[in-house]
Amino acid sequence: MQNHLCHVPFHFRLPRNEQLLLLGVLLAIAAFWGGLSELVGRWYRQEEYSHGFFLPLISLFLLWYRRDVLRKSRGAPSGWGLVLLVVSALLLVLGEVTALFLAVQIGFLIALVGLVLCYGGVSLLRVAWMPIAFLLFAIPLPYFIDSQISWRLQLMSSSLGVGLLRLMGYAVYLEGNVIDLGSYKLQVVEACSGLRYLYPLLSLSFLMAYIYPAKMRWRVLVFLSAVPITVLTNSARIAMVGVLVARWGSGMADGFLHYFEGWVIFLVCQLILMAEIWVIERFTLRRGLLEVQQQIPLPPVARPTGIYSARWSRPLVAAMVLLAAGMAAALTVGGRTEVKPLRHSLVTFPLELGNWRATESSLSIEVEQALGFSDYVLADYRDEAGDVVNFYTAYYASQRKGVSPHSPQVCIPGGGWVISDIHGDVIELNDGSPLEVVRVVISKDNRHQLVYYWFEQRGRRIANEYLMKWYLLEDALLRNRTDGALVRMVTPMRPGEAAGAADARLTAFARVAVPLLGPFVPK
Repeated sequence: MQNHLCHVPFHFRLPRNEQLLLLGVLLAIAAFWGGLSELVGRWYRQEEYSHGFFLPLISLFLLWYRRDVLRKSRGAPSGWGLVLLVVSALLLVLGEVTALFLAVQIGFLIALVGLVLCYGGVSLLRVAWMPIAFLLFAIPLPYFIDSQISWRLQLMSSSLGVGLLRLMGYAVYLEGNVIDLGSYKLQVVEACSGLRYLYPLLSLSFLMAYIYPAKMRWRVLVFLSAVPITVLTNSARIAMVGVLVARWGSGMADGFLHYFEGWVIFLVCQLILMAEIWVIERFTLRRGLLEVQQQIPLPPVARPTGIYSARWSRPLVAAMVLLAAGMAAALTVGGRTEVKPLRHSLVTFPLELGNWRATESSLSIEVEQALGFSDYVLADYRDEAGDVVNFYTAYYASQRKGVSPHSPQVCIPGGGWVISDIHGDVIELNDGSPLEVVRVVISKDNRHQLVYYWFEQRGRRIANEYLMKWYLLEDALLRNRTDGALVRMVTPMRPGEAAGAADARLTAFARVAVPLLGPFVPK
């Protein structure tokens, strides 16, 4: 007998609705690609968000892990999915017009929720919501919000760290973010703010709280406790560095040990979270830590909303039409030619202002390319008494496609300066009109400077960065203009000089410089 080996071809083909769902996801990625590529860039550039590369993988794993429950929970499509897709399309257009990538990234997640509703209804969303919501932790905060959180955490961690050092008997002095140990001054820079622990720990605590089988109040406690745990452990880390520097010299504050301490602190934060769960269990359900959770729990099967049918393809087709329309609208709005008002080049800005005489400076080509402005002036003005004011104005002909003024709250820490005080202030110009500014005191190597800055935006002088973004949206839609400028003035503070003297110096300079900005930054 002759044996015959039969080759049976294997064909794997997704059902029609699954094909449409996959196509819808791919179309959403294409439509929101600008915001998603910026998101990945932030993961790569900022250590605080480098954990973002892992979060989509965890989300996909959670979806795969509950695949059987998802299949059994699929019901009839919901029309609310189309409503959410309209919202996501509007956020896409908003992000393209204002260069607010956060709107695009949130819009992408809303689009995913809308696709789920169009595919399997509310019952399917009850099971799929968590892996999608988990992706929120992969979205970076806007730079200016990041910077505000960072410098406040620096101040808080410095104060608590100094408190711990004093409890241990060390005589230390705190000035801003500089810890004076006598023989060495330890500067708590941006990297020591704790953000590189806080953001990953928030993701981890959310995941732990979700899979933790306990009452909701305990799960919320586990999640929210990531914030005080991070602050306290980071303060302990700063105090530990202070002890090492006091005993063995300044080399202990830098190099491998510094980064090693960072990893250790992050692991300690995780252990504290586990200890917190143990304490909750010890005094509530009285279970051992190993008994709490042996595996990731599966959610219960959601009762399908209506009877699922393979013929329910119209909502998905409509969803793709909406996504395509949103992408076309974003390309149209983002690609239209803006109104370009007539203006003078800042190269011709006067170098003599009353009794102030300027020495013009320039930025390197690399910095100019990174900042992305269209025109700028940078000059050191000196008066007859020898007082100096550094004047910088950067004009942006368009603030679309992610090009917008870099907030000084981001650039100041990047230059090694520490923000020790920041608040809004109002000064009066010569014509009696008020000028709102952001007043910032910065320190570096025992030097202090006073900074005023604000945004000149199409006839408005704005000190609030959130309000600036709102007017950017309004003018982009109604006036087809997104041009504007950042104006910054800096003066050094002499040793022992009262802050009021530096304020008077910047106010006097603003009164002669600001009225001349009109032809250079048009209304």
